[in-house]
Amino acid sequence: MSLSFGNVHGQSKTLDAYLKEGLANNLLLQEKNLTLQRALNAMEVAKSMYLPAIDLDVAYSHAKGGRSIELPVGDLLNPVYNTLNALTQSQAFPQIGNETINFLPQNYYDAKIRTVMPLLNTDLGYNKRIKAATVKLQENEVEVYKRELIKEIKSAYYQYLTAVQVQEIYRSSWVLAQEGLRVNQKLLDAGKGLPAYVIRAQSEIAAIEAQLAGAEKNIKNAKLYFNMLLNREADAEVLDDDLLGKDELWSLEDWGEVDASAREELKSLETGIAIQESVLKMNKQYVVPKISGFFDLGSQAEGLKFNNDSRYFMVGLSMKMPIFQGNRNRLKVQEAKVDLANSRNKKAQVEQQLAMAIGIARNEVLAAFKNLGKAKTQLDAASTYQRLIQKGFAAGVNTYMETIDARNEYTQAKLSETISKLQILAALANLERESATYQIP
Repeated sequence: MSLSFGNVHGQSKTLDAYLKEGLANNLLLQEKNLTLQRALNAMEVAKSMYLPAIDLDVAYSHAKGGRSIELPVGDLLNPVYNTLNALTQSQAFPQIGNETINFLPQNYYDAKIRTVMPLLNTDLGYNKRIKAATVKLQENEVEVYKRELIKEIKSAYYQYLTAVQVQEIYRSSWVLAQEGLRVNQKLLDAGKGLPAYVIRAQSEIAAIEAQLAGAEKNIKNAKLYFNMLLNREADAEVLDDDLLGKDELWSLEDWGEVDASAREELKSLETGIAIQESVLKMNKQYVVPKISGFFDLGSQAEGLKFNNDSRYFMVGLSMKMPIFQGNRNRLKVQEAKVDLANSRNKKAQVEQQLAMAIGIARNEVLAAFKNLGKAKTQLDAASTYQRLIQKGFAAGVNTYMETIDARNEYTQAKLSETISKLQILAALANLERESATYQIP
C-alpha cells in the first residue's frame, strides 16, 4: 500500500494558521535566518573581489640623527666662485658651505591614492562559487529546521487536542458515576439498596476526579509546549477545531509513493560535494600565477610642500607564483581528493538511512491505522455491552458492580480510540517529515 498524507494538514485551517505563525515567530528559526543572511553577505564580499580596491595611504615622518653623508660642495665650488668674482670684479658668486645629508627624512610626508585591480587570479572564481554553495547550504539548513518545526507544531497540537478529548471522556464518565451514586443513594434511602454500592460509587467518583486532574495537567503542559514553539504567551488560548472528529481522516487510501528525493539533507550533501570539487580544482591551479595591476596618484615632499615637484603618479604590475613550497600544494590536492571521496561516501550512507527511515515511518502509519480499526471494534462492543448492562441493572437483572465494570470498559475503549487517532496523526506527520512532502510557504 502506497501512502500519502498531503490532505491531512489541509483539513484544518486552524492548524495551517498555527504553522504559518510558528514559521514567522519561532526564535530558533529567526537565528537560522540570521545565519543565512551572514552567508549571503559573505557571497557578496566574494563577488566584490573582482572590483578594484581604492585606498588612501598617508604617511608622515620626521627624524634627526642617524646615518648621514658629507657633501663637500663648498670646498669644491668656493675656489671656482673666487676666480669668477675676481674676473668679473664683483661678488656675484657668494661663498657656500659644505652640506651634511641625513638618510632619514625630516618633516617628510607621502600621501597617495592607490588603486589595485586583480587581472589574473583563479582563486577568486572558485571562492565565489564556494560562497554561493555555502549560501545554498544555509538555505537548506533553514528548510530542514522549518520541516522539523512543522512536525513539532503538528505533534504538539495533536497532543493538545488529544488531552482535551481525554478530559471530555473522563467528564462523561464522571457524569455517569454521579448518576450511579444518585441512584444507589436513592435506593438505599428507600431501603432497597446496599451501603456498599454507595461507598463503591463514591470511590469511583474520587478515582475519576483524580484522572480529571491528570488530564487537566496534560492540557496545561501541552499548551505550554505548543505556545513555546510559536513564541506566544504561555497561557495563550489554543483553538480546538475538532480535528480528531473528522471521519474523513481515518481511512487508509492509495495516494501515491513517497521517497527521500526531496530531502534538503540530500541537497546539502550534493552541494557539499560541489564545494569539495571546487576546492580540488582550486588547489590544482596553484601553478597559475596571480597578476594584479596598481596605479598610484599622490604627493611626497619634505616640509609639507605641495607643488608640481611633489606630485607624482606611478603604474605597475605585480605577479606572484610559487616556486618551492615544500610540497605543500600537492599535499593539499591529495587532501581535497580525500575530502571529496568522503563526501560522496557520506551521501550514499545518508541515502540508505533516509530510505530506511521512510520505510519505518510508513510501517508506523500502517500499524496506526490497523490499531484504530481494532480500537473502533472494541469501542462498538464496549458501547453495546454498557448499554445492555445498564438496561439489565435498571431491570434488576445485573448488579451495580457490573455497571461499573461496563462503564470502565467503555471509558478505556474510548480512550484507546482517541489515542489511536493521535498515533495516526503523529505517524503521518513523521512520514511527512521523513519524505519532505509538506509545501513550505
